[in-house]
Amino acid sequence: MRITLTLSAAALLAALASPAPAMAQAQPGAGKAVRTVSTSAGPVAVTRIAEGLDRPWGIDFLPDGRALVTEKPGRLRLLARDGSLSAPLAGTPKVFAQGQGGLMDVAVDPQFAQNRTIYLSFAEPGEKGTAGTALGRGTLTDGGIENFQVIFRQAPKVTGGNHFGNRIVFAPDGHIFLTLGERNMFDPAQDRAVTLGKVVRLTRDGSIPSDNPFARNARAAGAIWSYGHRNIEAAAIDPRTGSLWVAEMGPKGGDELNRPEAGKNYGWPVVSWGNHYDGRDIPDPPTRRDLTDAVIHWTPVISPSGMLFYGGALFPDWRGSALIGGLGARGLVRVAIDGTGAKEVERIPLDARIRDVAQGPDDALYVITDAADGAVLRLAPAQ
Repeated sequence: MRITLTLSAAALLAALASPAPAMAQAQPGAGKAVRTVSTSAGPVAVTRIAEGLDRPWGIDFLPDGRALVTEKPGRLRLLARDGSLSAPLAGTPKVFAQGQGGLMDVAVDPQFAQNRTIYLSFAEPGEKGTAGTALGRGTLTDGGIENFQVIFRQAPKVTGGNHFGNRIVFAPDGHIFLTLGERNMFDPAQDRAVTLGKVVRLTRDGSIPSDNPFARNARAAGAIWSYGHRNIEAAAIDPRTGSLWVAEMGPKGGDELNRPEAGKNYGWPVVSWGNHYDGRDIPDPPTRRDLTDAVIHWTPVISPSGMLFYGGALFPDWRGSALIGGLGARGLVRVAIDGTGAKEVERIPLDARIRDVAQGPDDALYVITDAADGAVLRLAPAQ
C-alpha cells in the first residue's frame, strides 16, 4: 500500500524550504500548466512539475514531501517540491534494461521515519541472457542507498524482455504483496511450482509467511498468494476493507480488474476475455466455473499501470475510488469500489501514457508519463 502522508503546515513549509539534493538540476518546464481538463469533480489543472526523465516507472513520497522516482534504465532520483531532480542516487541494483525490463517500482516503508528503508523491484539479469523480477530493500541516506539487499527473486529466470509485472504493495498486516508477470511464457502462470504469473506475499525481510495458502505444500512455491495472472503493473489496497486489488494487462483485449484472494486461480492462459494477438480464440472465463473471473474487464484495453485508492481532501467526490493509470487509455480510469463490487465511472484524459499515480502530501494527484522525455504531472482543482 502506498502511504498517504499528511504533513502539518509547518512541516510542509520546512520540506519546501529544505535544500535540494546535491547536483539537483532545474526543470525548465516545472510549474507550467499543461492543460485544464473537465471531470466529475469540476475543472482540474494539470501542471508539469518535472520533465526530462527517461521512461519513469514508479513514484512514491517520503515523509518530508519529496518523492522518489525510478527510471527504467536503472536510475533512482529524488524529486524536490520545487521540481528539481537530484543526480541519480548511488546504490541501486544492476538491472536488465531490455524490452519491458529495467528498474521498476519504488515503495517507501510505512515505518520510514524510524528505519529509512525503501524497496525497489526490478528486472534482474541472470545467466545466458535470462532475467526475472526481483525485490530488494536498502537504507536511504543523503548519498543514496546503502546496504541494498535482494530479498526475493522470481524463479525461474527465463529469456525474453516482456511481462515482468510488477508493483510493491504494503498490506495492513505488515506483509508485502509483489505482483509478477508470466514473462510472456503463458503456461507457467498455471504452474504453482514457479513464480511466473503470480501474486506473492512476503514478510518485510522476504521470508514466507506461515499462513500463505501454499506455505506447507511441498509441490508449490510457498510465496504464492494467487496465480493464473498475465502481467500485473497496477495494484493497491482498499483501506476500507484491507483487500488487495490489481489491474492486469490482457492479450488482444481483456484487461482485468481482480481482487486476488488466497490460493485462487485467475485463469490465464486457460481463459481470457481477450484473444491471442494472432487472432486465435481463447475460451471466455464463464466456460470454466472452477476459475475466478475478473470483477471488471476492458475491451478495448486500457493497458493499466499504477493504481491507488484516493483518500484526500482536494477531490472529496473521489474519496474511496480506485484511480488506475492507463498507458493505452492515456489518462486515469476512475473505478468506484464497494466491498467486492466495482464499476468504472469516469476517465480523466491526460493525453499521455500514464505509468504510475500517487497521492502527494498536499492531497494532489501526481502521475508520471511513459516517455523517453517523461514528466511528472500534478493534478489539482483549477483555481
